[in-house]
Amino acid sequence: MKNNKEYKNFLKESLNLQKIRDDRSKEVNQQALYKFAEKCIRTTMIGSLDAIEKNFGFLWNFDSQEEMTEEQKILKNIYEEARAFILDKGNNQIRFLKNEFADYEITRKKYHINLPVADSNNSKEGEKNDG
Repeated sequence: MKNNKEYKNFLKESLNLQKIRDDRSKEVNQQALYKFAEKCIRTTMIGSLDAIEKNFGFLWNFDSQEEMTEEQKILKNIYEEARAFILDKGNNQIRFLKNEFADYEITRKKYHINLPVADSNNSKEGEKNDG
């Protein structure tokens, strides 16, 4: 009777450990997906700002060290306001995403490959298998 009780305790503990591993795996998967999504949003924000600077930066002497005209100062100020707006919106979306992720359990799909294994007794009778 004692062995049966010990076995039941062992099974219960094994199931608890499996649940702990599964929960930790879901947490790690959730964090990894969040980091990936955050990186995508940041890349989009920075890439967009870079495209604006490359294509419209000439309006405010972006690459130049020359003194800016009054018109260029006004255009640069407009760009700086738009830049701050884009970064604020993007950072807000990242915060919203983090809060949204808290409501989900995420399991990562894993790739499995089944490799066929040749049977070592598969040689024909009478043939010598030299390995």
